[in-house]
Amino acid sequence: MHVVVITNDPVRLSFLGALLRDAGIDATVLDAHVSAMEGSIGAIPRRLAVADDDAGAARRVLREAGELP
Repeated sequence: MHVVVITNDPVRLSFLGALLRDAGIDATVLDAHVSAMEGSIGAIPRRLAVADDDAGAARRVLREAGELP
């Protein structure tokens, strides 16, 4: 697994996941349960991860959408 985005923003995380799904890339949200347990105060960011083989394509999709530098 390769982490492509780290964020505290659940709306952005959902949007980025949708972008990747539309491109045919499976993404997994890591740390969602831990973040919820701490009360969603933003102390523990969530990570969006993809398979190592999809990392390049995922970065390209997110860069084209203006979500990565």
